[in-house]
Amino acid sequence: MHIIKVVTILSILYINAFAKNITVAVSANASYVIEELIKRFNKLYPDITVKTILGSSGKLTAQINHNALVDLFISADMSYPQSLYKNSIALSPAKVYAIGEIALFSTKGFDLGLGLEILKNPKIKKIAIANPKTAPYGKATIQALKNAKIYNLIKDKLVYAESIAQAISYTILVADIGIVALSSLHSKNMKKYEKNTHYKKINPNLYTPIKQGIVMLRDNKETKKFYDFILSKDAKKIFQKNGYMISDD
Repeated sequence: MHIIKVVTILSILYINAFAKNITVAVSANASYVIEELIKRFNKLYPDITVKTILGSSGKLTAQINHNALVDLFISADMSYPQSLYKNSIALSPAKVYAIGEIALFSTKGFDLGLGLEILKNPKIKKIAIANPKTAPYGKATIQALKNAKIYNLIKDKLVYAESIAQAISYTILVADIGIVALSSLHSKNMKKYEKNTHYKKINPNLYTPIKQGIVMLRDNKETKKFYDFILSKDAKKIFQKNGYMISDD
């Protein structure tokens, strides 16, 4: 009996000795797809445990700049990971892993076929968006509103969320309509909402393509394996299935 216990304990210690953990900072827009990516990665590398820290790209960058213990950064744009490279924190320039898009989203029955013009409707009092100061999707939203020539007409209606994930919550709970990441509408929790009824993609010509970048922050083989996986064809298929455009950059 005691021998079995000893063998079991030694087996656990042996497994733990060879198990490797990596920590990945993930922008909020990718929080809806990261679990599927990790699940697929672990089929290839079952001995590597991937832990995630979620938040807006700006806040995650600030944490990394203040020595947060992060191995890899999956950002919602290119500028934040590039800044880490310029500051000699990231090991190489950012690479594009996907391209994000924005969409109108509402549970209140508005005619989304009108596009951004619907935001001028006097019945719409609150419009949820991600904070453009810290969230790239928020920055793209402001750009789209200005290019559509309606920003000045509706700017007082804007309600700012800390991240694109929080913008989803605001839209459902307190706002009349929101502008969110198209990818966020592909999550399991959002399956009940229908295209063209509850959400509609915003014309991508109204904003600069949201190229999303990844950088390595620690030089170890486990981090490199996950980095290579995110840039692989397998991962690109998962991103595409979840509402992203993919890039060959």
